[in-house]
Parts: sequence; structure tokens; C-alpha cells
Amino acid sequence: IQAAKLTPQLLPMCHPIEITSIDVRCFIEDDEHVACRARVKAIARTGVEMEALTAVSVALLNVWDMVKKMEKDERGLYPETLIEKIIVENKIKTGTPLEG
Repeated sequence: IQAAKLTPQLLPMCHPIEITSIDVRCFIEDDEHVACRARVKAIARTGVEMEALTAVSVALLNVWDMVKKMEKDERGLYPETLIEKIIVENKIKTGTPLEG
């Protein structure tokens, strides 16, 4: 949630917008996969997809940070852990509020 709020500080081309709702959820898909989804709503003339993408990215980095000790190899690397397929699944733009 905090990552979505900080998007303008992290991404210089994004300007602050009035976010009205943020919901970030992570769940275990199976023994080897974790998924995260973010829903962001705002009253703005611009979309909130960058805020949603930032929220998901930081949520996945937090998951990585929590599980990395379980995979670290003798070189200090993580040969199997990866973050992939971060996408905007849905974008609804209707006057106000906007969702991303």
C-alpha cells in the first residue's frame, strides 16, 4: 500500500494523485508460486496503473526478501527465484473515480 502512495517519489514522470482506495493481496498459488494483485482507485484525470504496478512490484520484492534465505546457493545467488509476468489485467476509466 505504501509503495502505491510513494509512486511519484519513485517514478519522476508520475505526479501525485488523490488515491481513494488501495487493496494489495498476495496469495500462494501452489508449492512454487506466489501471486500478488493490487487494485487502486482514485479521483483523478489520469489512470492509476503505475501506482498498481508499483504496489505489486514492491509486494513481490517483500515476498522475495522473506523467502530468499531458503534458496540461497553457495555463491549467494538465487537460481530458482524470479519475479515475472507483472501486467495490468484490467483498467476501468469512468469519469470519477478511476480504477487501475
